[in-house]
Amino acid sequence: MEFKPHGYQQQMIEYIDTHPVAALFLDMGLGKTVITLSAIKELLYDSFEVKKILVIAPLRVARDTWPDEIKKWDHLQELRYSVVVGSQKERLEALEQEADIFIINRENVTWLIEQSGKVFDYDMVVIDELSSFKSHTSKRFKSLLSVRPVVKRIVGLTGTPSSNGLMDLWGQFRLLDKGERLGRFISHFRQRYFDPDKRNGMVIYSYKPKPEAEEEIYRQIEDITVSMKAEDYLDMPDFITNEVEVKLSEKEREVYDELRKEMIVEVKDKEIDAINAASLSNKLLQMASGSVYDEQRESVWIHDRKLDALEDIVEAANGKPLLIIYWFKHDLDRITKRFDVKLLKTQEDFQHWNAGKIALALIHPASAGHGLNLQAGGSTLVWFSLTWSLELYQQTNARLYRQGQTESVMVYHIVTQDTVDDQVLKALENKSQTQAALIEAVKANLEVSE
Repeated sequence: MEFKPHGYQQQMIEYIDTHPVAALFLDMGLGKTVITLSAIKELLYDSFEVKKILVIAPLRVARDTWPDEIKKWDHLQELRYSVVVGSQKERLEALEQEADIFIINRENVTWLIEQSGKVFDYDMVVIDELSSFKSHTSKRFKSLLSVRPVVKRIVGLTGTPSSNGLMDLWGQFRLLDKGERLGRFISHFRQRYFDPDKRNGMVIYSYKPKPEAEEEIYRQIEDITVSMKAEDYLDMPDFITNEVEVKLSEKEREVYDELRKEMIVEVKDKEIDAINAASLSNKLLQMASGSVYDEQRESVWIHDRKLDALEDIVEAANGKPLLIIYWFKHDLDRITKRFDVKLLKTQEDFQHWNAGKIALALIHPASAGHGLNLQAGGSTLVWFSLTWSLELYQQTNARLYRQGQTESVMVYHIVTQDTVDDQVLKALENKSQTQAALIEAVKANLEVSE
């Protein structure tokens, strides 16, 4: 696919090129991965300023997102990369590959630096979700700090650098600029910018910023920092959709294809059948989401791919309110087991959401009918499972994307690759108006070969 950067994206590419130390605080949906990869390509092959790059990211982002972005864009095809995840044997083999970019999950940073036996010779480091290095007492922070002097270029990416307050910034910038701007010691940073808040005698439990602290901290870091919020660079209010693709394993794919082709499958000794295109599409949607009902209406687990992707979105939001849409009861059960989330049902629930008291909320499309105003509580919506109903889809999106919304609305669709999810999303994007049209769309893709 051809990459045609927006103006702000081109500015960010040039910013990374011209700043050996760069902090990019970009909202979700602004394209931070392709921005960074485009800059890396220029530094590698145009200016020859770097030779070997380490990208540190959350596990699934390292394993899937960064490689997928490289494969997606035409101008990035010449980049050679190696994904350093998995068992120790797999990681060591990945480190032996001929590559320009080595992509590792943050949990293995300490292993790479202290236990892998490999020389840390990366002249550029990219930290995706920089805020995950805010704790100066963590092993990953200490390990990366120990090799920071040999790194010529470093880029920190996050959309939420200080979700818990200004204190979060010290650790991140200690890594980026080695303490030049906010000090080399957390104690000095606290003393300069904060006053004790909650305490018990000599024991201090929390700190509060001094009156001019925020302005002064921002002044200190502004020469290496760019902060971009979606509403500042997109017409307001805007409606932005993003697809988050997940992939089934070979075994999971075999189960899915078995049902698609034969309209019957054995899953953990429980028979699940579909007798027509409509019911088949419903079964496949369930499987794409991760679980499926058998004939006794018992939920049979298939995979957790979408839950893992949702976890990445939640983590990237870092406290920013998210409204998660589910369709099947087993989706609700699995999401509530994995996350600390509030199901919105009552008027009081809706009031709490709009008051900003709920960071992570769940709602069913049938509960998000006409006239329900949820725009005050957030601007990001995640479709965990999709619906064939165009009306419910549009009405649910309209709970956030409506008059009174002050931010661009980001809508994420978690889509299981090469499944009926693709057909549903295509039908919704084409604005098919009836259920019959939606069923026809799926039937065309679900024909059983003779």
